[in-house]
Amino acid sequence: MLRDDAILEVLYATGIRVGELTGLDLGDVDGARRLVRVLGKGNKARSVPLGVPAAKAVERWVRSGRAILITAASGAALFVGTRGSRIDQREVRRLVHARLARVSDAPDLGPHGLRHSAATHLLEGGADLRTVQEILGHATLATTQIYTHVSIERLRATYDRAHPRA
Repeated sequence: MLRDDAILEVLYATGIRVGELTGLDLGDVDGARRLVRVLGKGNKARSVPLGVPAAKAVERWVRSGRAILITAASGAALFVGTRGSRIDQREVRRLVHARLARVSDAPDLGPHGLRHSAATHLLEGGADLRTVQEILGHATLATTQIYTHVSIERLRATYDRAHPRA
């Protein structure tokens, strides 16, 4: 389903929390600049980059799928449930678990697992800790450091490449 694809892509691409995802409105997505405006914990707003696959999935959902489910109760909600009102966190968790269950050898991750994967992949790809902190909406750097577990192989490769006496 287009909606489910868009939800999974947005969760992984942005690392946002489920509550942040369910609170998104149509106007929170800036497709031209590939940004999502998120209202996080403590009502703190932040802008989070949205990757190309996620932006395309959202565009497909809004253009071709959302109109099928919307009702008067939908309002400006970006993601709506099967009854037309704003999708709730339980439904998002259920769809993430169901989709991942279809992937052989995939661990049983929920939406927070996608958030964790997004943060880990950003760090492994070279993003600095402060940037990841901002993307995830963490108040302190210490919270973000949970995601810094790095494989021994990556640590060794970096050491070998960077240290003059390696």
